[in-house]
Amino acid sequence: MEMEFFFVCLGLFLISILYSSVGHGGASGYLAVLSLSVYGTFGNSWLKQYAWCLNLVVAAIAFYHYYKAGYFNKKLSLPFIIGSIPFAILGGFLKIDGVIYDSLLSITLIWAAYKLYQTKKEDLETKNEIPNLKVAIPTGAGIGFASGIIGVGGGIFLSPIILLKKWADPKTVAATSALFIWVNSFGGLFGAGISNQLNLDLKILLPFVLVVLFGGYLGSKYGSKLNNSTIKLLLIIVLLIAALKRILEYL
Repeated sequence: MEMEFFFVCLGLFLISILYSSVGHGGASGYLAVLSLSVYGTFGNSWLKQYAWCLNLVVAAIAFYHYYKAGYFNKKLSLPFIIGSIPFAILGGFLKIDGVIYDSLLSITLIWAAYKLYQTKKEDLETKNEIPNLKVAIPTGAGIGFASGIIGVGGGIFLSPIILLKKWADPKTVAATSALFIWVNSFGGLFGAGISNQLNLDLKILLPFVLVVLFGGYLGSKYGSKLNNSTIKLLLIIVLLIAALKRILEYL
């Protein structure tokens, strides 16, 4: 158990480095690592709550660094966040059947692996046209609801949309995603709390928080200077294995 705990912490540390370097909290990675360990038997509500808690730490650090560097655009970010808050709370409030949750989580992990595989230094020409409220608020609402159900912060869904639509450059997207993830993670935890699902053990949570705190600091501050290709490859493998494990359990 002690050796398994060490490898879980190591996995969380590496994930926090990689994800924070692009303004993400890392929940999909945390869910994958925890799912592959003994913690995967603790139930979907447990997994979601711990992933959200770690998201709060890493996304806050990432947002601080991107905000300090001047990349935060509140006109871009706030409509998505306003739309997401009530639906993230609703998603966290709902109790989801295990088969449905595992199916949604598997799809999310595969999507995260695909997006990581696609990731490269962005050289997109951006129009920087802020989307209107009729587009941004429903988009935020949909992602917030999915985040609340699955246990992620929504950055892996929001970032590709903004980049694809060319609403902002990658670093502005990272700042927006970091705040969006933090708000959704808090909303999910709040929803779990008011539905009496909250179940956090500080003896387990605190070591996890410490490793992602350190990893999140390194990733957000020095991420652009680090060679993350090996970490990215390992994480893609972990995400796919975790997704496959969830799928095979029902075959």
